[in-house]
Amino acid sequence: MTTEAIPHGTSETREGDDGDTHVLHFVMHLPHPVVTVWAAVATPEGLPQWLAAADLLEPHLDGRVTLRWLNAEVEGEGTVVSGRVTAWDREAVAEYTVEQHGRIRFHMEPAPADSLATVLRFTNEFTGTDEQRLDNLAGWHQHFEYLDAALDGHPADWSAWTPDRFQQLREEYAGRK
Repeated sequence: MTTEAIPHGTSETREGDDGDTHVLHFVMHLPHPVVTVWAAVATPEGLPQWLAAADLLEPHLDGRVTLRWLNAEVEGEGTVVSGRVTAWDREAVAEYTVEQHGRIRFHMEPAPADSLATVLRFTNEFTGTDEQRLDNLAGWHQHFEYLDAALDGHPADWSAWTPDRFQQLREEYAGRK
């Protein structure tokens, strides 16, 4: 899969008294078995290859989790977030609810036509502005490009990260309103 093969995410917004709740969705067909995708999204060894270092990850329901984003500046907002494991079904569902990023859910299942491939359904639910919605859509999209590359044996080189691809994706999502 190439970076162009990551489908654009979608979003829905619900107005509330405490601000707008945004629910982002991505659905990806990955040419890797569920066990491989699970290791990438639900283990301290897999997560830093495409998303964030899992400084703490207790792999069970209500376990503690602390994620440290590796592409953010040291003083950047959201660089380190803590929370709880809010759903855990080995090789099927990993869900983390953390400060600032809200609920982050990965749901995996074998692809219907190919048991060696995985359908990954991702949901991110958080309260924030429309600008944050666009930032999160672009950010998750870019991270899923990193996931795709990591699954193919090419983990992210965080020392080479620049905001260029994020800005390009952000502009694409702003234009898709």
